[in-house]
Amino acid sequence: MLQSFLSDDRLRALLSEARTIAIIGAKDKPNQPVDRVGRYLIEAGYRVIPVHPVRKSVWGIDACPTLADVPCPIDIVNVFRAPQYCADHAREAVKLSPLPKLFWMQLGIASREASSIAAGAGLAVVEDLCIMIEHHRLSGNRI
Repeated sequence: MLQSFLSDDRLRALLSEARTIAIIGAKDKPNQPVDRVGRYLIEAGYRVIPVHPVRKSVWGIDACPTLADVPCPIDIVNVFRAPQYCADHAREAVKLSPLPKLFWMQLGIASREASSIAAGAGLAVVEDLCIMIEHHRLSGNRI
């Protein structure tokens, strides 16, 4: 799997400047990585927007069925979906205005096609890394 090609300084800057993170595939099922990561990001002070085509709310927050339905600018798109779906999510992300700054595929998820689409539109891209672990490592926040 490919990983981020961003330097720690660039990644730290992107994470510290970000305010809103849309989590695609969000669900609040205990003991699932997406639940732990979502709760961590909320506790870290981010505005987290759950994106799920079926769920009406996650973590007590209204969910949006698609990125296009998110009612505010998104700084980071965080993807918790299988690699074969990532290119479609990248296509969705690059249609947003304003553009997100970062397209992040979680640990174990990588897609050359999604990376190419997102990077081609000017988004920074991370693959196969956990945003919670990286945020903790770069900011010193607790996990």
